[in-house]
Amino acid sequence: MSSYDEHHDFATTRWSLIAAIGKPSSVESRAALASLCETYWYPLYVYIRRKGHQAAEAQDLTQAFLAELLERDRLQLADQERGRFRFFLLTALNNFIANQWRRDNAQKRGGGCVTLSIDVEAGEARYRHEPFHELTAERIFERRWALTLLERTLEQLRDEYVKAEKGDLFEALKGHLGQGAATPYREIGDNLGMSETAVKVAAHRMRKRCGQILRQEISHTVDDSTAIDAELQQLFTAVEL
Repeated sequence: MSSYDEHHDFATTRWSLIAAIGKPSSVESRAALASLCETYWYPLYVYIRRKGHQAAEAQDLTQAFLAELLERDRLQLADQERGRFRFFLLTALNNFIANQWRRDNAQKRGGGCVTLSIDVEAGEARYRHEPFHELTAERIFERRWALTLLERTLEQLRDEYVKAEKGDLFEALKGHLGQGAATPYREIGDNLGMSETAVKVAAHRMRKRCGQILRQEISHTVDDSTAIDAELQQLFTAVEL
């Protein structure tokens, strides 16, 4: 069985669990929602910044929105909005900004009853490196969401190789996953004491495993496994923008 068994290690982080529970939300669904929010808060922050809010206000909005999402039962959107977690979050965020945010009622940053492991100051530093061109807030939200998925996939893949004492192999081959310049197979083999054929086989296995993990990551953000392929295609399109 894979060390990344979606039916065991990550069962409590699946969006399908949250969407199926409905209202009122249970302790389990709140924990699952908190885990997903900790992963995907940055695309929300980028969206708010691109909408014209300054850094301090965007930090307040992000934290206040997530705090309210977790402290109250907000899983009551129409089914078509709940099918994919990113659609749910973006719709809920827009409603929050339009109808519920009041500066005179703003919480202090980091306040509230719910604590999430997010570093909004680091988020601002990341935001300064985002592309500033014709992308709309919605487009950059989708792009950053897709990149977050890819980052999580690579982190999980790296962890698996490190645990298997193959960290050097991962670092050598990650370029063949689109992560930087790809070192020729023969050179990798010379450096690691492997034949060129063995390196090619290892690269094939890594790409296959990477694809499996990516699909599993996406499965946590949709409520129906039949939506994985469509979500995968949309996210790849978003990265290419």
